[in-house]
Amino acid sequence: MKQSWGPLWILLAAFLWGTTGTAQTFAPETAHPIAIGAARLAVGGVSLLVIVLLLGKWDLKNWPVKETLVAAISMAIFQPLFFSSVTITGVAIGTVITIGSAPILSGVLEWFFLKKSPSNIWRVSTGLSIIGCLLLFLNKGSVHVDPYGILMALGAGLAFAFYALVSRKLITHHSSLSVVAVVFSLSAIFLSPFLFIYDMSWISEFSGAVVTLHLGIVTTGIAYLLFAKGLATVPSSTAVTLSLGEPLTAAIFGVFILKEQLDLTSWIGISLLLVGIGLLIGLPRKKGQLGH
Repeated sequence: MKQSWGPLWILLAAFLWGTTGTAQTFAPETAHPIAIGAARLAVGGVSLLVIVLLLGKWDLKNWPVKETLVAAISMAIFQPLFFSSVTITGVAIGTVITIGSAPILSGVLEWFFLKKSPSNIWRVSTGLSIIGCLLLFLNKGSVHVDPYGILMALGAGLAFAFYALVSRKLITHHSSLSVVAVVFSLSAIFLSPFLFIYDMSWISEFSGAVVTLHLGIVTTGIAYLLFAKGLATVPSSTAVTLSLGEPLTAAIFGVFILKEQLDLTSWIGISLLLVGIGLLIGLPRKKGQLGH
């Protein structure tokens, strides 16, 4: 796989993640956000596992158990922490803190565990992208600064950063498809208790079934497979910054599908996000590297 395709795979994954919020608006009102997250992982994990078995790529020989458990637990923790933070603090502040902290925490983890210091381009790109994200979400929903909600959002950002860091190590020895299938199948098992705690009757409704399939297959199975493919050639800190294309996509879908109105501040935020992501895609390529 050509190195130049790495960031494009990640941006495509971010595009698919960006449809999550819009898709959830079509779910039945009785669907609890955490229940949606648990169902999402269950469908995504099972679908990936079936594909791996059908393609005959199931190979657990010399499989790194510790790294797999860390990745699976990180993704399982991310779901309830993120949805809970959004419930407590509101969509705006919960989302900004989660996806804004993830690139910074990812850079710190790379420095701490891999002894790699992110480049100046990464610092500038991440800074612009986070500011752009903040400006974009100033237009969204109510803001309630609750310390527990903020801690949950930071925890979600850290969980995603850990997932990206460990997954990159996993895919250096195993195929992206098998790694994502194993990790998300385990994550689904870890979150399965939520399927019994919350009312899941909504999933039998047509809209509930369609939303669950979309979230599970498209925004989980396909999206995280693309993200894993990108991680094969892109540092985890850079990959997490590129994933900030998710709120950019969500905002665009909100305007054209949900008929939301964005003010000037939000459009400035979109512009900064585009510039930040563009720096990571364009400038590093001239040096034959990404993020370092």
